[in-house]
Amino acid sequence: MHKNFDASYSVAVSDIASTRTRGRPRSRPTNKPVTNVKALERALILLRTVADADAMSLTDLSQRVGMPASTAHRLLVTLQNFGYLEFNEDTQLWTIGVEAFRIGGSFSRRIKVVEAGRPMLRALMEQTGETANMAVADDGDVVFVSQVETHEPIRAFHRPGTRAHMHSSGIGKALLAHLDAEGLDKWMGRKGLSIYTENTIADPDELRREMATIRERGWAIDNEERTLGMRCVAASVYNEFGEAIAGISVSGPSVRIPDTVLTEYGVLVRRAADEITESIGGVAPPSG
Repeated sequence: MHKNFDASYSVAVSDIASTRTRGRPRSRPTNKPVTNVKALERALILLRTVADADAMSLTDLSQRVGMPASTAHRLLVTLQNFGYLEFNEDTQLWTIGVEAFRIGGSFSRRIKVVEAGRPMLRALMEQTGETANMAVADDGDVVFVSQVETHEPIRAFHRPGTRAHMHSSGIGKALLAHLDAEGLDKWMGRKGLSIYTENTIADPDELRREMATIRERGWAIDNEERTLGMRCVAASVYNEFGEAIAGISVSGPSVRIPDTVLTEYGVLVRRAADEITESIGGVAPPSG
């Protein structure tokens, strides 16, 4: 059974190698140099080998890596105790554990969408002449994580890490549109509908209608709802489960984004978001 451990300190490799049925090391590290690096190297080789094969028996593993079965078993059990591997008693096979998935997922979340989106953001900026943005949802807000600025002297600017209220943000509205009725009501109950300009949607029924329009159309508009004189057109990016995990947008002064270009920009942003979705192995949910 996987046992949680205190990740606030590093674990001496010699302690890891000697751990058998327990999920945490016997002692905290000292200032003495770690000498048993070979054990860590062998454990990582085993972990990588299991990942490549999806599932393997002890015998196959020890033969594959050229390691005595007894040594391999001690390392496998240690990895199991920390959640990096799992062992199926019925099949007698070792497989990747949830802790390995969690760490890999953390890395993917950190770079996958942002890195994949940079070329599309740059293309959007060049196509529209306006600033292109990427943001994600966090704790009921939208947080900007990437931006390609226009060369225009008057432009929208969102420093990475900037937070915004979702109902007054183009990306935020695009992400909110994927909540079901109960989820949207819970969000409104928790965050409220703060008013920033005369265009901010502050009525729950009006916001619900706006969400239905966004789902049908495929893209959202911030029509001077956060800042007078600034507009934004946005669309969602999806993961492999069809869940909206990020959004991209183009934003700029309303005089440069009049009603006559909204549909054109909406199509461009939707297309760019779909390209990012495809590049990370995601899939868009059915429209409408």
